[in-house]
Amino acid sequence: MRARLSTLWIVVLFTMLYADVLSFLDAEFLRGLMAGHAGGVPVTSALLVGSAVMVEIPIVMVVSSRVLKPAVMRRVTLVAAPLTAAFVIGGGSVKPHYLVLAAVELVCLAVIVRLAWRMETSPAVTRPAG
Repeated sequence: MRARLSTLWIVVLFTMLYADVLSFLDAEFLRGLMAGHAGGVPVTSALLVGSAVMVEIPIVMVVSSRVLKPAVMRRVTLVAAPLTAAFVIGGGSVKPHYLVLAAVELVCLAVIVRLAWRMETSPAVTRPAG
């Protein structure tokens, strides 16, 4: 379960990054950035910090999926995945490449939520050998 969650977070992370890389290949988008706007939104320090925090969530979740106790992991995941989904939806564009990649991200996030929801959180009962 831990490996699955971690791997799905890696897929979300790389897909988010690739969506940004592809956006940089769009001349109209680049002209906007050079003028200080990203998709019509002014690029400010606050926007950059907020974006950095939101992108940091999947990065932290890659490791957290492997090291947190199951009960904690479940709660953290059930907060992190919807926050990341909101960022994907709210911070995106309607360009075809972005819509395809956002769909992949949202499907992965839905699977992450489903796995976390169904995760066994009680300690395993071990029986003595014999």
